[in-house]
This record gives sequence, C-alpha cells and structure tokens, in this order.
Amino acid sequence: MTTITAEQSTAAQQYVQSVYESVIKRNPHENEFHQAVKEILDSLTPVFAKHPKYMKLGVLERIVEPERVVYFRVPWVDDQGATQVNRGFRVQFNSAIGPYKGGLRFHPSVNASIIKFLGFEQIFKNSLTGLPIGGGKGGSDFDPKGKSDNEVMRFTQSFMTELYKYIGPDEDVPAGDIGVGGREIGYMFGQYKRIKGGHEAGVLTGKGIIYGGSLTRTEATGYGCVYFVNEMLEAKGLSFQDSTVVVSGSGNVSIYAIDKAAQLGAKVVACSDSNGYIYDPKGINLQTVKRLKEVERKRISEYVAEHPHATYTEGCEGIWSIPCDIALPCATQNEINEESAKLLVSNGVKAIGEGANMPSTLEAIEVFLDNRVLFGPAKAANAGGVAVSALEMTQNSMRLSWTFEEVDAKLHGIMKNIYQNSVKAAEAYGHSGNLVVGANIAGFLRVADAMVAQGVV
Repeated sequence: MTTITAEQSTAAQQYVQSVYESVIKRNPHENEFHQAVKEILDSLTPVFAKHPKYMKLGVLERIVEPERVVYFRVPWVDDQGATQVNRGFRVQFNSAIGPYKGGLRFHPSVNASIIKFLGFEQIFKNSLTGLPIGGGKGGSDFDPKGKSDNEVMRFTQSFMTELYKYIGPDEDVPAGDIGVGGREIGYMFGQYKRIKGGHEAGVLTGKGIIYGGSLTRTEATGYGCVYFVNEMLEAKGLSFQDSTVVVSGSGNVSIYAIDKAAQLGAKVVACSDSNGYIYDPKGINLQTVKRLKEVERKRISEYVAEHPHATYTEGCEGIWSIPCDIALPCATQNEINEESAKLLVSNGVKAIGEGANMPSTLEAIEVFLDNRVLFGPAKAANAGGVAVSALEMTQNSMRLSWTFEEVDAKLHGIMKNIYQNSVKAAEAYGHSGNLVVGANIAGFLRVADAMVAQGVV
C-alpha cells in the first residue's frame, strides 16, 4: 500500500482548491455548477495525493471545462398565432469513454448554470455504470405544462431543427429529463428523421417501444434508485420490508420508486408536485397517482378528492417533516436543505436515496453523514435511467429488443456494481462507508485514465 506523505496531501489540497477557485472565476454567478464541482472536488484530494500524475497532466483542469457548449434561440408559434421565443442549450462535457449521453430538461428554471451542473454530474454518473457513455446535458426554459400537444410539437420541432446539427448515435445521444417524456421525445425523433432522412434509432433514447425504445426504460431511474438503497440497507441488516417511505415528486422517477419500494414491502405515505404534497397514512394509491400525473396531467392535490382520508398541504418543503425510515428525494435539485435534513434525522430516518439530480444541498449531505444516515448520492443512486438508456442504444445498434425481465436484470446488476465499486473506492482512499466520496472517486478514475490514455485533447 502506498504511503501518502503530509507534503503530498498538502500539495493535492492546494491543487484541488486552485482548480475550484479557477472554476468560480471563469464561471461567475453559476451557483449550481459551482456546487456540483465542489461536491466532486472535495472528494478527490486523496486521489491526487496518491496519483500525482493526474495533476501533472492537468486532468482536473480539463474535466471541469466542457468540450463544447451550444446555446441557441428556439422560436415557435403558439395556438393563438403569437410567436414565442425560448432558449435552447446543449453541453457536451466529456467524451473520453464514449459519446455524450444525458437528458434534455424543459423547465422555466433552465439556464446555463443548471445545464452545466447536470452535464458535469453526468460524466461521473455515466462512468459509474461501467458502460461506454460520456457526459452531456441539455434543455430549454420552455415549460410544457399547460401547453397543447400542438404547441409542444411546434416547440420541439423548432428545438430539434437546431439541435440535430450536434447529435448522432456515435456523437451525442440525448434522452428525457424533467418536462421531457415520451411525447416530447417522439416529436423530436420525428423532426430529426425529417431533417436527416433514414431511421437512426440510436440518436435519442426514451423512445416509444414501437419505434426503437427499450422496455424498463420508463421504470429505470425509480427502480434503480430503490435497488441501490436496498443494497445499502442489506449491508446493515435492514430492508424495505415494513419500512415507512417518503418520496418527493410525482413524475416518472417518483412513480416507479414508489412502485418498487411497495413491491419490496414498504409503505409509501407521501409524494408531491411543484405545488404541494399529499400524505396518506394508509399508503399512497399508486394507480391514482399514475392516472392523475401520466394520463390526466393534473395536480397532485386532486388525489384527496378520491382518497378523503389523505391530506394535501400547499408548498413542498413540509414533506420532509413526515416521519419515515427511508426518504427518496426524486423531485429536483436542492430540495433538501440543512434544516430539512436535521428534521429528517430527528424523526429517525435511516436511509436517503437521491432519485433526483443533486436534491440535497452540501450542508444537508454533511448532516446526513455526520449522523451516520445511510446516504446514496445522486450520481450513484439515480444512474439507473442512463444505464437503461445505454442499454437502449445497445439494442438499437444490434437491431433487436430485450424483454422487460432481461433489461430489469441487467439494471439490477448495474446498480449492485455501482454500490460495490463505490464502497471499494471509499475504503481504498481512506473514507470507508462514505458513498459520496466512493462514488466520486470510482467515477472519476475511469474517466481520468481514459483521458490520460488519449493524450492532451
């Protein structure tokens, strides 16, 4: 075992801090991106102390800088005949281990900082899957809520008319994210075909089953999160069986996290949307939630009309005041702050699984780790979605389709490997049990070694 001297450790700390300060200086006002970079870099000091070659070769300076950022105008016409203009983004962050891979987010909050934070996280998340996919992300400040199908179609067609120039099955493969589901992917795929000709099925993932999509893709992120948390629990002699679970959000990730947790014997008592949350002490009726959100596109508040024993509360933060054994934040970034984390701990939470991207602030993560709460960080716990997206790419390349059971088994195996590799990396670098550090290091090393092998590019 290599002994790390105090001088090596100090040099590594100074190096990491200097790179972080450079990121702040070169990307002012991009707070979400700063947060994501800091969360990764804080874990990597022991790597640079043990392997100074990465410092000499400037791996970190290169990895924090996107390979390409595309920013474009998206004009479209609404149902009243008025011209609207939104902004489109695509950040192609790192292609060392494969083509750029990452979702498209349509939400009013989307800006350069959020897309860069998501793209940066995606590098390491994708690396953890063990599959040959690099990191990217994209989206628009367009809000699909309240829009007609024709308005969504006109917007997505305009969006793809610019985006198509930068994507391809071996270059960059977008998928869905918040605000981008099967409808949006379908319209974008149709426009891509119209412009390019042919049927390049592998250019987008999350497609409909009848035109190249993968079974289990809809369930993948939620199922994968629960699979990862289950690994954490079993390592401590715990399980989902008879546990009380709170899941934030009520979109795709949340719905299938609720589904899988219930299959494993848990009682899920709460979920939410951007307006507020419901609490059902008898256990959330998943079929009602799925119909309201996936079919009728209604607000979660409508749930109590059919289940009058349940309660609805305006505002989202209060969901973390509900006592639970397991919390699965599956809504959006920074939804659990330090105060909410302390409340969860005081109410006896045993495990946290991040189904959303960066749903816990850095201060909240510190609270969980300090109180020995089992904590599954997003880049590990929510990697199931992109893992099955990569499996969809594989099926498209092979011109075949796997069964639901085959894909689910592969997903389960991938999540087990992510957990085990994160545990091993944490132990190898002196942070046993800390899956934040372990996931960051395990994801980083694979990308860094590929970058070194390919020279200064």
